[in-house]
Amino acid sequence: MFKQLKPAIMSLLVLTVLTGLIYPLVITGAAQLIFPRQANGSLIIQNGQPVGSQLIGQTFDDPKYFWGRLSATGPYPYNAAASSGSNLGPTNPALIAEVQARIDALKTADPGNNQLIPVDLVTSSGSGLDPNISVAAAYYQAPRVARVRGLSEDQVRSLVQKYTQPRQLIILGEPRVNVLGLNLALDQIH
Repeated sequence: MFKQLKPAIMSLLVLTVLTGLIYPLVITGAAQLIFPRQANGSLIIQNGQPVGSQLIGQTFDDPKYFWGRLSATGPYPYNAAASSGSNLGPTNPALIAEVQARIDALKTADPGNNQLIPVDLVTSSGSGLDPNISVAAAYYQAPRVARVRGLSEDQVRSLVQKYTQPRQLIILGEPRVNVLGLNLALDQIH
């Protein structure tokens, strides 16, 4: 029995060191060398301080800001340690109530806006962390943001265009707007 136990323990130790220590250190070191910004969370720095990440959404509910997608993470929104969707089906009363509450909040913040509300403004993403909204969602909110900030709607729409990111590799995904980046740009002009 001890004859078989010694190679098993040695294999365990060698594989533990290789896969649990050496491999993670090599991959982390390579990531820091090749992609340092991304490896450190794609942080957005302002005045020398991190204000957020391009990869994780934040809660904005002040009418002077663009609002992002809803977050289904718990115990608080955009909790990166609890990435998940709501997993609520389309006929679930809880989902219907959540969507209606967001519609009511959007209508209260901008009662004169009669446009159709883009679906990404009333539903959460699969991860619950989505930092982006569709271009349609940004344009839907432009009149409210312009009015509250005392800017022209054209100024705000121009800023949305400037912060619109194209599809990845020309064909993947849809054009999108990073909410935090857009809101920080708004704070710079007004």
